[in-house]
Amino acid sequence: MGGQNTSGQKVSGQNTNFLEVRGLDLDVGGFELRDISLRAEEGDYVAVIGPSGSGKSLLLETLIGFYNPKAGRVFLEGRDITDFPPDKRQISIVYQDHVLFPHMTVFENIAYALRKKLRDKTRIEEEVGRIAGLLEIPHLLFRKPTTLSGGEKQRTALARGLVVRPKLLLLDEPFSALDVRTKERLREVLKKAIKEYSTTVLHVTHDFDDLWALADRVLIIRNGKVMQEGAPEAVFKRPSPDFVAEFLGTNLLKGRVREREGKLTVLELEGKSPGSERESMGLDGMNPGKVHSGLILYSADPGEPGEKLSISIRPEEIILAGGVLESSARNMLKGTVKDIVKKEHLVSVNLELETGSGRGSGTGSGTGSCPEFRAVITPMSCELMDLKIGKEVYAVFKAANVRIIR
Repeated sequence: MGGQNTSGQKVSGQNTNFLEVRGLDLDVGGFELRDISLRAEEGDYVAVIGPSGSGKSLLLETLIGFYNPKAGRVFLEGRDITDFPPDKRQISIVYQDHVLFPHMTVFENIAYALRKKLRDKTRIEEEVGRIAGLLEIPHLLFRKPTTLSGGEKQRTALARGLVVRPKLLLLDEPFSALDVRTKERLREVLKKAIKEYSTTVLHVTHDFDDLWALADRVLIIRNGKVMQEGAPEAVFKRPSPDFVAEFLGTNLLKGRVREREGKLTVLELEGKSPGSERESMGLDGMNPGKVHSGLILYSADPGEPGEKLSISIRPEEIILAGGVLESSARNMLKGTVKDIVKKEHLVSVNLELETGSGRGSGTGSGTGSCPEFRAVITPMSCELMDLKIGKEVYAVFKAANVRIIR
């Protein structure tokens, strides 16, 4: 059997992934890719996230063939397409700013690339009508782009990218300029269209809602390098290294393992030395014997006594209570509300923790200030608790939600 040995396993080196990028290197005008490698199976929806200038858009434009890498190869369905021109790769790209032809109707914009593949006018009309129906824009087909709203323009651009039935669809922040309601509706119609056309997608975005609504895998890039990849749930629950945790908005704390207590790991958090440059340093720059917060946490992750490590706690996995809460959750920290920020359908609450407030903290003494701590709750919870700056609250969370990063 081709590509397999007698044991049924794939032969080493045989390309079997739908999309495979191997060791991609490129430097263009200050933006770079460094040893980028990734794989995607047919039908995958991969969200590509990272800080501005990290090389996300450059990756897409290299995949479609706008740039030639100085090293590395790109394979699609087992074929090396690294040296193919863009029009031979069967890849479409959709940008944030639509790039529609203003002198053409919506129908003509969608059919533009399709006419290079099909000669039959009836087939062209059928295909345009099909994708227009999926993206809910058949009533716009004979209007000009200048008469369309931002959401309508983006649907037209998506239709033009999908109508040619690309093997791979690249999306470069297509929803970033749209309002919240329009984004939500576009995600729904795009998901339906992607399923109908069985298209594999790489989607560059800064919006985590795009990631949760659409992606089954996430790729995190920084300074042109892949920092972490995997299923969204796995990456958000166990981000690594520290940069990923910070970028994903988790509570990233420093500490050391004090002891094991049954199946739980007892962690002592590092504090910050007030007025010291050590505040911006890692564990190696701290003196754990003199600077500590007095805070104790319990984690379900294993650890060795004396081990220095990072600790990740997702803000949405924290419950806020107005008083001591009777709960099976092993961790309860007392703090004061320092800031309240409303973001669409959620409320972010920043706390200043009280030294030694954790369960099992002993004397509760601490020689350094506590790290920042953030919880995310619903507007209704915020209203019911009558949260305001200066109010004392308790942050409650399970040991299973305290994740150790090495």
